[in-house]
Amino acid sequence: MKPTTNLATSISPDGETLLLQEHDGEYFLKIGGVPLMSTTAASSEQKMAELACGGEIRKQRVLIGGLGFGFTLRRVLELVTEDSEVEVAELLKVIIDWNREHLRPVNGSLLDDPRVEVIKKDVFKIMQSGDRYDAILLDVDNSPDPLVQKGNGRLYQRRGLEIAKAALRPKGRVVYWSAHEDAGFVKLLRKVFSRVEAIPAKAYPKAKRFTHTLFLAER
Repeated sequence: MKPTTNLATSISPDGETLLLQEHDGEYFLKIGGVPLMSTTAASSEQKMAELACGGEIRKQRVLIGGLGFGFTLRRVLELVTEDSEVEVAELLKVIIDWNREHLRPVNGSLLDDPRVEVIKKDVFKIMQSGDRYDAILLDVDNSPDPLVQKGNGRLYQRRGLEIAKAALRPKGRVVYWSAHEDAGFVKLLRKVFSRVEAIPAKAYPKAKRFTHTLFLAER
């Protein structure tokens, strides 16, 4: 049996232990002992990029909230032109550092793409800056019920939705990643945006069932 290697640890702003592990060539991130993400289950992250950016390759300005293991970033870069701009907001410096150091063979090298700007800042504050985007992708926590950081909850409240809408260009889209369904969140989204869909997503392509939900909202 191949061993599991603890690559790095850190403490989240809320005092929880972040643990990066490797096993048989795959990488896993846990917070407080709870699995948060892995390289074995990235289909939903890629799907959210496709929903946000659309099927046509074109110039876009994109804001990604949450770097994770970089799978959303990878798919976005595949869907936009060479003259597009992609901002990645990641509040936890260790996530950026771990991508550059431990996860470079996965997607870490994408941080050096000339289209990409990595910003160590709360995506909530970036959306309040007055800039406008064609697409916003928010994968900063486990769901509208935050796991990583309690402060993330404001992204899913009505004021947060209004700020996200204001940061979009006409017909722009925002996609929220969630580990589960949330009928209440859909109802709230429909009070703010013109079109809303809750789309089931698989963790990996051959999964027999849909385990995640992507909330798509259009300005």
